[in-house]
Amino acid sequence: MRYLNKDELALASRFLFLSMTIVVIQQDIYFLQAGGFKAFKMKEAYLEVLKKMEQLALQERKSLRKTMQQKQIQVVKLDKNDSFSSYLFLCQGREEKRNYFNPAIRKKVKLIFEELLEKSILADRYASLKT
Repeated sequence: MRYLNKDELALASRFLFLSMTIVVIQQDIYFLQAGGFKAFKMKEAYLEVLKKMEQLALQERKSLRKTMQQKQIQVVKLDKNDSFSSYLFLCQGREEKRNYFNPAIRKKVKLIFEELLEKSILADRYASLKT
């Protein structure tokens, strides 16, 4: 049964999957800096893009967090196994438990990752056109 409305659920879901994407980006930055990708000859360019993506994601998450606080929305991780992850969405005393298939989570994180990649590249191109 749905207890959160469409907008509340969309906001909380975006926050959840964006947070997961930030973890992926930060792990990639760490592994690049630690030398885990020795095949890259110019890893500075990749690091630059990843850091721009991280900056964009952190800004969006900060905005989402502020909106969620205003609307009294919280996301709580309940359980995770090999196939599913469970989260509890709380909003003004109402709660809704949602189970996500882990490959579906990866797909959503990948889509957000690609979106941030596109935004970071476009932002760099726009900045270079201005100069």
